[in-house]
Amino acid sequence: MGTHIATISWTSDGEFRSGRYSRSHEWSFDGGAMVSGSSSPSVVPEPMSDPSAVDPEEALIASASSCHMLWFLSLAQKAGFDVQSYRDEAVGTMGRDERGRIAITGISLRPEIAFSGPAPSDEEVARLHHEAHEKCFIANSLRSEIVVEPARARSS
Repeated sequence: MGTHIATISWTSDGEFRSGRYSRSHEWSFDGGAMVSGSSSPSVVPEPMSDPSAVDPEEALIASASSCHMLWFLSLAQKAGFDVQSYRDEAVGTMGRDERGRIAITGISLRPEIAFSGPAPSDEEVARLHHEAHEKCFIANSLRSEIVVEPARARSS
């Protein structure tokens, strides 16, 4: 199927032994993209974390949303619909799982989709979302529940 590579790089700022070291680091991907990463400020307070960087929890939620969107777009195109735009403000919830461990216990996807020309019925949109969820590699890899809460379809 494929191999995907992410290289994570961190260098000490000289404060490691004190415990007040920076959690800022870089993510580099096999295609050349680079992203600033850090722990979440809700987990490690500033200045040891960088709120402007992407934290692992945000990255997981974005990955689930992006994967779902890409499958939805592919399926909608094959079904003959003309998607004009797709926006999702995905929300992840942290809590304790059934083992008592802190985890992302749920992800809610809330896509808003605009179509050029006639919009599909709500039933057709729901079917496309269901099929996209079933095909999404990220959703298939996660143990936590992922709920899709789409806005009503609209034409532009």
